[in-house]
Amino acid sequence: MTMRLYETARREIVPFDPGRVVTIYTCGITPYDSAHLGHAATYLTYDILQRRLRDLGHETRCVRNVTDVDDDILRKARSLGVHYLDLAAAEIARFDEQMGALGLLPSYAEPRATSAIPDILGFIGMVLESGHAYQAGGGIYFDVSTFPRFGRLSQLDRAAMLEIAAERGGNVEDPHKKDPLDFVLWQPSLPDEPAWESLWGPGRPGWHIECSALALRELGLTIDLHGGGTDLIFPHHECESAQSEAATGETFVRHWMHAGMVRLDGEKMAKSLGNLVFVGELLTRYEPSVVRLALTAHHYRAGLDWDGGLLDEARARLAAWRRAGSGSAALGEVRACLDDDLDTAGAYGAIDAAARAGGGVSRAAALVGVAL
Repeated sequence: MTMRLYETARREIVPFDPGRVVTIYTCGITPYDSAHLGHAATYLTYDILQRRLRDLGHETRCVRNVTDVDDDILRKARSLGVHYLDLAAAEIARFDEQMGALGLLPSYAEPRATSAIPDILGFIGMVLESGHAYQAGGGIYFDVSTFPRFGRLSQLDRAAMLEIAAERGGNVEDPHKKDPLDFVLWQPSLPDEPAWESLWGPGRPGWHIECSALALRELGLTIDLHGGGTDLIFPHHECESAQSEAATGETFVRHWMHAGMVRLDGEKMAKSLGNLVFVGELLTRYEPSVVRLALTAHHYRAGLDWDGGLLDEARARLAAWRRAGSGSAALGEVRACLDDDLDTAGAYGAIDAAARAGGGVSRAAALVGVAL
């Protein structure tokens, strides 16, 4: 059976039939605060995807970057009076410990933005040489007017793009831009910010450029699948796709896949809103497998309205699966559900039914990352 997954750019469920080695890129954390449930739910989605792909006989190479230099981490380090890399190191260690506890498969690579400055500078040079960028005000900007496909991924009109860009750090009022939707590839650093030498003067990377440079360095010209939360579709993934294809002339991503948001009281769970439930706090009170089940029992595209009662449901579910014991009951049904746009809700229902019928479900549970 061929796996079928929703493809964001096409807005439909399509066959996902990669080669034996599957290259995956997921946008990682900016390590200036603790990991919250939105992070965990997103990364667990791609963890389950990889487990099924490996079950099908594929090798998966999933790269998850670390944005250890950008406006957010520099602002937080400044407020705490610490070096930004010290802040990053502490948060990365905590994140890795918590994701490991939740049973995430190790990444193929977890490159940091600061490790890739030469790659980023080279990539910016490629964009400039292709005629898709310009220099202004000590920075380098991508010129969206030169790229007719800009907006293809998000399918937003100009007004919507401007509104979202303004909300998500796009600095649409930057006087150096030819067009408010143009985006920064390289920017001058403030006096107290880190700076690297470049042909265009000292500065630091823009938000989007690191992912393009790291994806090219770690996985090559074209990625089989690129993932992240739906909040990254625009501007981050739209800009990433545009600059990558402008630089290389090749398709950047064959399949775009996005996970819905975790919501608390109807609002997206986000650091900027301060409405966070932290993974580390839950792991002090609940077994990791319980947290994992609570965060993955919904369909990944639907997002999740977080409620503490989900943990009680997950704890009862885990206990029932364990009582059922070892065996391969429901394994075929789980495989079919995961092949149907990663339907974890259906997969868990199949395991529940098999457990109630007295069948051992350990192999089915293992396929979704739960060790009984």
